[in-house]
Amino acid sequence: MDGRPHAEALRRGRYSEPGRIYLVTTVTRDRKPVFRDLWAARALIGTLRYADRENHAETLAFVVMPDHLHWLMSLGEVESLSTVVRAIKAVTSRRLGHAVWQPGFHDRALRREEELLPIARYIAANPLRAGLVRNLGDYPHWDAIWL
Repeated sequence: MDGRPHAEALRRGRYSEPGRIYLVTTVTRDRKPVFRDLWAARALIGTLRYADRENHAETLAFVVMPDHLHWLMSLGEVESLSTVVRAIKAVTSRRLGHAVWQPGFHDRALRREEELLPIARYIAANPLRAGLVRNLGDYPHWDAIWL
């Protein structure tokens, strides 16, 4: 199975609101640890930074795990959430020279500003929970505007 029915189900009822803060999670194809490679992880981070510079999104926090991305972002005013995430995935795949991502993504629109810091902490702590590092400072593929 190629995952398309599930990906389509994720998009059903999705509404993009400019300026809304979203937590986006997307995984690599077959959960392959593509981003265990330093260059690949930095290519993805560079793509997120490009989306920021082009005002497609404002990155609040992210962590690039070996097989997935958690991205806390505020959606820009022009493009839809699906368009922005699709572009991030396409540019990353193009930079790496092969298909990287599973179709679709999961998103959660945040409603309360006080949710942001705990969610950013949860995102940043992913490498600790996964046992990749003992100290968060030892993991190079995350960032948050509060730190």
